[in-house]
Amino acid sequence: MFKKILIANRGEIALRVQRACREMGIKAVMVYSEADRDAKYVRLADEAVCIGPASSTHSYLNMPAIISAAEVTDAEAIHPGYGFLSENADFAERVEKSGFTFIGPTPDSIRLMGDKVSAKQAMIRAGVPCVPGSEGALPDDPVVIKRTAKAVGYPVIIKAAGGGGGRGMRVVHTEAALLHAVQTTKAEAGAAFGNAEVYMEKFLQNPRHIEIQILADTHRNAVYLGERDCSMQRRHQKVIEEAPAPGIPRRLIEKIGERCATACKKIGYRGAGTFEFLFENGEFYFIEMNTRVQVEHPVTEWISGVDIVRTQISVAAGEKLPFTQRQVQLRGHAIECRINAEDAYKFTPSPGRITTWHAPGGPGVRVDSHAYTNYFVPPNYDSMIGKIIVHGDTREQALARMRTALAETVIEGIKTNIPLHRELMVDASFVAGGTNIHYLEEWLSQRER
Repeated sequence: MFKKILIANRGEIALRVQRACREMGIKAVMVYSEADRDAKYVRLADEAVCIGPASSTHSYLNMPAIISAAEVTDAEAIHPGYGFLSENADFAERVEKSGFTFIGPTPDSIRLMGDKVSAKQAMIRAGVPCVPGSEGALPDDPVVIKRTAKAVGYPVIIKAAGGGGGRGMRVVHTEAALLHAVQTTKAEAGAAFGNAEVYMEKFLQNPRHIEIQILADTHRNAVYLGERDCSMQRRHQKVIEEAPAPGIPRRLIEKIGERCATACKKIGYRGAGTFEFLFENGEFYFIEMNTRVQVEHPVTEWISGVDIVRTQISVAAGEKLPFTQRQVQLRGHAIECRINAEDAYKFTPSPGRITTWHAPGGPGVRVDSHAYTNYFVPPNYDSMIGKIIVHGDTREQALARMRTALAETVIEGIKTNIPLHRELMVDASFVAGGTNIHYLEEWLSQRER
């Protein structure tokens, strides 16, 4: 096992990984930007190294600075968290070539699954169902593009091969708009991701967003830890997540979960990963794989009893998964609300100093956050300042606990999206379960009228 790990991230995930290291008796090295100098995890670190100014380009995305920090502190491995460099194959490769262990998949796996075209082709070969669409990247020939769209059937969605996070995609309803949409998406993809390739898929009208959490080791063992429903989204950004997904038969989850685990074995995957699907009319359609720990991993940890971050570290050190698929037992229901420093309904960021921070507590309540009273939320990064996660024996109990937890939470000095969460927890459609990915945006537009 490692004696010292460098955590190449910030915010709540940096604290989450630091806690796992402490529990395992591993020293944690924190890197931080000048804007994060007073962060809780920096103060709690065994060692801390400033790697640059507030700008993420010159700090958390600065590969040479991060690797240099690992060298000067004699760290043995680097945990990338999520976001920033966590799914950057070049970074993973540089980490390994510099003599450190990258706590995540191999660079080859990141490249394979990071390119949406190659990922889809790999999943088709592995027997994982995919959304109908083009067999690969779209060619330049307009005749072929039109023929492909006609075969798939309108509406279609044009997606960037190197895209992610809801960027680099465009829905097309008519042939008249097709070629312009393809060219525009190509130009955007080239500028944003350095890869101008795009592909086409059938645009599903009212799907749910369901994901399967997997863990795999270097001994060709892979398991799935059930599913999460992440359909409550705004502009492709998740707001609320829960596990298990309401109303989906277990036999369907088991069937798709087994295929995901098998796919991991076929591609030689290691570490934590998430297969993301659209689910409509009883069918799963693969859209992408996230080759890292997810923001919403706590809901799966709670229903499975598995510490995902600790397992990430163990398998990176070469250990076998400590359990088999048969030993995975899912219990109860968990819900997570992302707490953002933003206006609850306009969604404008609200950085600044937190004058009061009172976190909720009680049975079945977990708060993952790096914030505290007098903490200054910098304007330079993502607005998420924490997550409230609850667990209950049933979904009804979990909903009741989340309502109580949100009512107990007091954050003053900045605006947060807690009022939005409080409303959604009593919304009839959400309480019934099974809302689709468009529901929240439609709910918000109705609310404005």
